[in-house]
Amino acid sequence: MVHVIIVGSGIAGLSAALSAVQSGAQVTVIERAAEGEHGGNTRYTEAYLRMKSMDEVADDFVDHFMANAGGYTDPSIEQEMVRDYDDWSPLAKSQSGVDPEILGTFAEQAGPTLRWLERAGLRFDFLPTAFITTTTTRLLPVGGGLALVETLTQACKDSGVTFRFQTTAQSLTTGADGVTGLRTSSGEIAADAVILASGGFEGNPEMLARYVGPGAINLRPVARGGHYNKGEGIRMALDIGAAPNGDFGSYHAEPIDPRSGVAEPAIFTFPYGILVNREGQRFTDEAPGTVDAHYENVTRRIYEQRGGIAWLITDARLDDVPNWQKGSRSDQPPMCGDTIADLAEALSLPGAALADTLERYNAACRDGAFHPLEKDGLATEGLSPPKSNWARPIDRAPFKAWPIISANVFTFGGLKVDRHARVIDQDGRAIPGLYAAGETMGIYYGTYTGSTSVLRGAVFGRQAALHACGQTT
Repeated sequence: MVHVIIVGSGIAGLSAALSAVQSGAQVTVIERAAEGEHGGNTRYTEAYLRMKSMDEVADDFVDHFMANAGGYTDPSIEQEMVRDYDDWSPLAKSQSGVDPEILGTFAEQAGPTLRWLERAGLRFDFLPTAFITTTTTRLLPVGGGLALVETLTQACKDSGVTFRFQTTAQSLTTGADGVTGLRTSSGEIAADAVILASGGFEGNPEMLARYVGPGAINLRPVARGGHYNKGEGIRMALDIGAAPNGDFGSYHAEPIDPRSGVAEPAIFTFPYGILVNREGQRFTDEAPGTVDAHYENVTRRIYEQRGGIAWLITDARLDDVPNWQKGSRSDQPPMCGDTIADLAEALSLPGAALADTLERYNAACRDGAFHPLEKDGLATEGLSPPKSNWARPIDRAPFKAWPIISANVFTFGGLKVDRHARVIDQDGRAIPGLYAAGETMGIYYGTYTGSTSVLRGAVFGRQAALHACGQTT
């Protein structure tokens, strides 16, 4: 009987575990967290899925990935990638980027993977999201990520999977034939295959400072589960020669209220106000387009400000936006003032600078039709930086403000894998017995292709397990 060790119990690890045990394998899951707090980021997410139906990815799925597929790739290597994968050179196979082999598998297997999850007892529907304006379609599991974790954990237990909670993976054991097992905080375990599904390194300040930069001290994981992701899975594979993939210097950014301790206290209402920094000055276009497509880029600009923080300033006109509260997920109330001077004092911002910023902004607003639920082109005139949509004066008391920082939802840097989720080494060869899925597998560059991370974990966790058990799809 094949013995498969899986490191991590988020969507990637649980999908791998259930697929492996259903394929007849002996399965052991290694998890740092205690039972009931396991599941990593998956436990806390709503698990948006970029699908237009249970069987088809969204229309912009492939195009968005290809527009954010890496840096400036050598054209000769790109030309290789249009050929059959077996004909690629070692350089092409180990190249950092989103290659067509991976992207094609991701898109093709998304639907079948969701159908498999459905058979495991999960339900999916087009439920409301936190985005007031959108450009793509999103499917959700009923019950969110918590339902994914609880349903799959129970299905794994019922099928005979062994869970070792409060156990930390430390390093891989290797032999002449590749990976032979895993060293853990409670001893060494031999295995025929190891699947690394232990997240990224958003919970490791040293790795964040090394890769993302010293400003990462102003980042925090978007939810409690991210604190458990300390990067061991990535490190132990790199230590035996694995090729890196994904942008190690970047991460998925989301705007959150730093006062809140709830999971994902996102503030998606900033397109209807202005953002100011510690100097009381605007620094970005708050509304270049729909919030779902642009919140990450705006949040990165917040991260660049002194202290990595900004404030959303709004007024009574915010109530003209239907159901704006769904885009404000903090459990903390806004900070208020009857005048701009009062608000500046409440925020500890320079009052004169904030008043000047608002005066110039208000003077740049023009008359026009306000359409809060779609791009309306109601833009400022003669203002730098501009505001491209939903630009209306902020002059009606009461004035409200929310502090916003950038959350680190997950890090982009990870391991290079092939379509079976086998980890590739620096010479373009699959490392026998080693697989990676979920955040541990690198795939993202530039702007995150939203609502694909949970899907990535499910698809490639399953692909890894099927291949490790002698099955391919």
